[in-house]
Amino acid sequence: MPRAQANGLELEYDTFGDPAAPPVVLVMGLGAQMITWEEGFCELLASRGFHVVRFDNRDAGLSTWFDELGTPDLAGIIAGTARAPYLLSDLADDTVGLFDALGFAKAHVVGASMGGMVAQQLAIDHPDRLLSLTSIMSTTGDPSVGQVSPAALETLTKPAPESREEQIEQSIANYRVTGSPGYPATEEYLRRKATRNYDRGRHPVGMQRQAAAVVASGDRTERLHDVRVPTVVLHGDSDVMIDVSGGKATAAAIPDAELVIVPGMGHDLPEPLWPDIVAAIVRATERA
Repeated sequence: MPRAQANGLELEYDTFGDPAAPPVVLVMGLGAQMITWEEGFCELLASRGFHVVRFDNRDAGLSTWFDELGTPDLAGIIAGTARAPYLLSDLADDTVGLFDALGFAKAHVVGASMGGMVAQQLAIDHPDRLLSLTSIMSTTGDPSVGQVSPAALETLTKPAPESREEQIEQSIANYRVTGSPGYPATEEYLRRKATRNYDRGRHPVGMQRQAAAVVASGDRTERLHDVRVPTVVLHGDSDVMIDVSGGKATAAAIPDAELVIVPGMGHDLPEPLWPDIVAAIVRATERA
C-alpha cells in the first residue's frame, strides 16, 4: 500500500473506486488500523460513486509511530499536572495533510469512535476543507455523555500480554465485550480479525498516546455549534464503549445534524448494517 507525506509524518493509506469521483476519507478510532474499515465496506461505499480513502492514524498500523514520546501519564493529564504528547487537533491536521498529498481541495469525511472526534475537530479547525461530516459511534468530549461501561473500560485498561497468541486471545475477548449484540460475530471472524490486526501492526503504547489526546482535547460542544457542514450522526443503542448519549449530544451540538440510532449496534461496524451506514453517509454527501 502507498504512503503519503503529511504534516511531517508518513501515513499509510489505501483507495477504492474512481480517482475522479468525489473523495470520501475514512478516519478510524482509538488504536484501530485502517483495515477496520473492511474492504467490502469500502467497495460498497465506492460503488455509490465515490473515491474512498482509508488510512492509518499516527501511532497506529503502518503510519509513523511516536515511540520517542514515551508512555503518557493519563492520570496526570486528567489531573492537569501532565501534558499529552499530541492532541486531536494534530490528528485533524494529519488528515488535512493527507488531503493535500492526494490533491483533495475538499472531501467528505467519515469518522468512527475516536475518528469521529478527529472528524469533528477537522470541521472546527478546517471547515473550508469539508464537504460533509459523518460521525459514527463517537461523542463531543463532554464527560457527562458518552460514558464507557465498566466492562468496556476494563478492556481498554487491561495490560497487553507478551506473547502473540495471548494478545490475539485478549483481542477476541475484547471484541466480544464491545461488539453488536444484535449482530454477533462468529468465532472464526473474530479470530481472523484479531490475527490480522496483530500481524499487521498492533501497537498498544500508540493507543495510549491517542487516548491521551482524547482526554487532553476536552469538550468540543460549544465549538460544534459553529459547524455548518451537512452532518449525519450514527450511534448504536447497545454501545458499551461510548454510550449512545454521546451520539445524541453530537447531533444536538451541530446545527441541522441528522441523528440515526441503530438498534442492536454496539461499538463495531457489522456487515449486515453496512448498507444502512453507507446510505446515511450518502445522505450527508447529497446535502452537500
